[in-house]
Amino acid sequence: MRQVLQALERVEHWLAANPEMITKESAVPACMEAAQQVRTQDVTTNEAGEPVLIKGVAKDRRISIEDAEMRHGRKSRRVRVDGYKRHVMRDLDSELVVAVGITPANVPEAKVAGGIKSDLDRQQIILKELHIDRAYLSSLLVSERSAELEIFCKAWPVRAGAFFPKTAFTIDWEREMLRCPQGIEMSCQPGKVVHFPTETCAVCPQRSRCTGSKTGRSVKVHADEKLLQELRVRQGTSEGRATLRERVGVEHDLSHIGHWQGARARYRGERKNLLDLRRCAVVNNLHIFARRSEIMAQAA
Repeated sequence: MRQVLQALERVEHWLAANPEMITKESAVPACMEAAQQVRTQDVTTNEAGEPVLIKGVAKDRRISIEDAEMRHGRKSRRVRVDGYKRHVMRDLDSELVVAVGITPANVPEAKVAGGIKSDLDRQQIILKELHIDRAYLSSLLVSERSAELEIFCKAWPVRAGAFFPKTAFTIDWEREMLRCPQGIEMSCQPGKVVHFPTETCAVCPQRSRCTGSKTGRSVKVHADEKLLQELRVRQGTSEGRATLRERVGVEHDLSHIGHWQGARARYRGERKNLLDLRRCAVVNNLHIFARRSEIMAQAA
């Protein structure tokens, strides 16, 4: 590591003495920027002034010298994603992929919704039902949905340890009031936290089951809490769970497109890899058409 850093410093000193070597057409500025970025994010100095590797991962850490847009990301604590994430929208009726998106691995899934929405608008596609993974619940496809669009998604679990969960509290949406299990009501608004009075909670007979806080119970009302309530009710029925399973087809498309595209990015940059993802989606759709032609020929 020390030899690499010393080599970088020598190049910096030489370029400082020979600025005419740095031109717009030259690859030198981009190469130096990449090397300096890697040094900044990965190396620090100890008390003795010696270079040492930084513990942990820098925010928005660059992971590739060739591709400045690739990033580290995680799907879960155990599953890591390096590079980019694929996003696929499938028509559950025709089974065709109608829109795709790609994001650096550290970008939340919901951020791809803008590109997906643009693709749908260009094709003049109007959504009637949206079956999504809950990572997309905060996307603008949900927040800016029309009244006719129905959302199908598995809601985030509600946990409160040994205390009453949020689902034990009732919300009167017309009056905008939150009622606790003991019947105490407080005004509430989506996206805000409701704090029950300290003196009220202190004398409540249900206190030991509701909160351990000295200042009383607080409940956060999600910005789209009404939708989350509907999703929880739906997934509590056998019909609702059967509807949620229809989204499994999207996972199959992701697998098929991953087979055509491969596990490694073919190009540098988000734009070119999006083009490649669209190409693979077209190949996937052509296979669907071919399979249907064979089925129709056999039926005939």
